[in-house]
Amino acid sequence: MARLFGTDGVRGLANGLLTAELALQLAQAAAVVLGHERAADGKRPRAVVARDPRASGEFIAAAVEAGLSSSGIDVYDAGVLPTPAAAYLIADLDADFGVMISASHNPAPDNGIKFFARGGQKLPDEVEDAIEAQLGKEPSRPVGGDVGRIQRFSDAEDRYIVHLLGTLPHRLEGLKVVLDCAHGAASGCSPQVFASAGAEVVVIGAEPDGLNINDGVGSTHLGQLKEAVVKHGADFGIAHDGDADRCLAVDHEGNEVDGDQIMAILALALKKSGKLKDDVLVATVMSNLGLKIALREAGITLRETAVGDRYVLEAMREGGFSLGGEQSGHVIFSDYATTGDGVLTGLQIAAQVAGTGRTLQDLARVMTKLPQLMINVKGVDKSRAATDEGVAAAVAAAEHELGDTGRVLLRPSGTEALVRVMVEAADMETATRICTELAGVVEDRLAIPRELAV
Repeated sequence: MARLFGTDGVRGLANGLLTAELALQLAQAAAVVLGHERAADGKRPRAVVARDPRASGEFIAAAVEAGLSSSGIDVYDAGVLPTPAAAYLIADLDADFGVMISASHNPAPDNGIKFFARGGQKLPDEVEDAIEAQLGKEPSRPVGGDVGRIQRFSDAEDRYIVHLLGTLPHRLEGLKVVLDCAHGAASGCSPQVFASAGAEVVVIGAEPDGLNINDGVGSTHLGQLKEAVVKHGADFGIAHDGDADRCLAVDHEGNEVDGDQIMAILALALKKSGKLKDDVLVATVMSNLGLKIALREAGITLRETAVGDRYVLEAMREGGFSLGGEQSGHVIFSDYATTGDGVLTGLQIAAQVAGTGRTLQDLARVMTKLPQLMINVKGVDKSRAATDEGVAAAVAAAEHELGDTGRVLLRPSGTEALVRVMVEAADMETATRICTELAGVVEDRLAIPRELAV
């Protein structure tokens, strides 16, 4: 039986995989696994519940809160808030755990349930496995005065905004910023916090109706943001995704500034201020080689992890590092947050523009992005990608040709029968040629016999 928890909680089609019944059962199981510490001391466990504005979040949140309260957990309903806000509030309230209901950048019909431990930390695999194992067991069923209570967390958004403003080294007067909130969870708090910090704010994608989240807007659809930045003569633009745990940017000419460039800008700024722990940035193997080159020239070490912000977080916790993230725009400041925070990241970018007097375009020039091409080779035996001698020989030959001017990455998909072949090189012509050749080798060597490809 497939594992219910994926790389970021339990996610799927609302009322398909993710039913009200499953939501209630997951909450009851989590109450047993995550709510035992305070209960053992004779105190009522507490949990924070938040969601993004998609329509299905309403019934899923109701089911989660019913499951928790019926299991003896006091619930603080924070309403519609970003994922990083939920994580922050768990720690701020000293709650036992929390639940975020969101499918991030996915379309509106999808949804997800993500649990956070005490302190707003993501759950390790073994704790998720314990929750999943508890699903088949009898839940806790207190009666009378021992049942949990549900109350509105009335100042949740205000607490989060005050926290964000407290991270800024100075105000943002003089800046004109366009914010694209993806019709998502940041539609209320992101414009408010930028305006409170002194910036002139133009807002798009901030009219959620439950069905339009991520629909042609946000960090996965930058077209409208680029147009708005140029139209309004803004200094730059910030794009969030549906749950606002990521941030991409657009400079004053409408050029994209991706997560790698954002991390380069912020890493150099933290190093200059003496706040970059051990002069290390943590990022995944998918980050552009240009980031590594730029950091090396600045005396900063790039610590690489597997793909996924959970692996970045693990490496950051193990080493006590202060900054990490992904090319997709998940950026983690361990001094201020326990997960990627798109609003926080946007504020820190704005602080650099305001503090240096330089444009975002100029700041982003700290790194040169190498041309990158990725080909998804479908219908192959991905399990042999790391062991096939022919593939290994082709990769070695490509790496020898590229030398220090590029790199090769083969990555089996976690969910599909395909292998991703990625090549970076000094020019797109070379990247295209080598990537195409390698993809051909992978297709030939790892082909699944026709009689098995059913």
